[in-house]
Amino acid sequence: MKKVSIAVIGCGRIGQMHAKNIQLHEQTNLVCIYDPNEEFAKKVSNDLNVFAVENVDDIFNNNDIDAVLISSPTNTHIDFIERSVASKKPVLCEKPIDLDINKVDEFSKRLEGNKVPIQLGFNRRFDPGHQAAKKSFINGEIGELHQCLITSRDPGLPSWDYLKVSGGQFRDMTIHDFDLARFMLGEEPVKVFAISNALIDPKIKSELNDSDTLMIIMETASGKQCHINNSRSATYGYDQRVELFGSKGMVISENRKPHELKKYNSEFVDKSEPYLNFFIERYQESYMNSISSFVETILEKKPVSVGFEDGRRALLLAETAYKSVKSGRMENID
Repeated sequence: MKKVSIAVIGCGRIGQMHAKNIQLHEQTNLVCIYDPNEEFAKKVSNDLNVFAVENVDDIFNNNDIDAVLISSPTNTHIDFIERSVASKKPVLCEKPIDLDINKVDEFSKRLEGNKVPIQLGFNRRFDPGHQAAKKSFINGEIGELHQCLITSRDPGLPSWDYLKVSGGQFRDMTIHDFDLARFMLGEEPVKVFAISNALIDPKIKSELNDSDTLMIIMETASGKQCHINNSRSATYGYDQRVELFGSKGMVISENRKPHELKKYNSEFVDKSEPYLNFFIERYQESYMNSISSFVETILEKKPVSVGFEDGRRALLLAETAYKSVKSGRMENID
């Protein structure tokens, strides 16, 4: 079986997960890793027994490396994507492409004519439940799609240091939901209305001009509706649900638990395990499936399943949401 040799750039929490998944995947080989943070690099190197390069140039100049996975800080993504493309190495890059839509648009122009595959890390498209919901819609099981409802609530606030550099809730957290909405709807939203506030920690608004709680309404040209709601802290766990409602019925991709055992006694009924803890646990299968899709793109010369333009459009929706929050009106996509 032919394998794709991959190097990982960025060894924080998500980079460590990606490196492990690449090592476990039957069609990939983890060649090396890189992170300017020696502690992160050393941890992955020791845990996975993989070589850590000291200079990132060694990755782009190594002909034995077929592809690159980028999980470094967001402000490095464009540079590393560009260098990967220049070295003819297909790239799988974590979201978002950048926090500045103008930089993304400028980079998009520089990529005109590029044939090197660029896949974006919108892993939720690859979740088995979400894919089954989309398949039900495509197969006509729910008739004409009328509404898509997406719930995404984190189990707790991230660190203050992270919030300061996250780029804002719409660009950081909701970016996944914007992409998932486009995937589920099968059409581009043309209008966006958004509201946001800091209901969990008011300092997020007063000191960071950011939010921790938001809702979004979007509409496509044909009239399909989408509702997204996000919270940075759900006391009952990591809440991830997608509902598609149509003229003939409805499908729901539900939350996931470690198992489906339920307990009943004189004090409670229907008691079950809490939801899987956070995104790495909840979306473990989808992350592995995204690597499989990346490998298929490389080995079978297929188009990427979720590409650079998908990342640009998700960021454009985020920018329009910010515009709506500021104006208090439904805003058209520019």
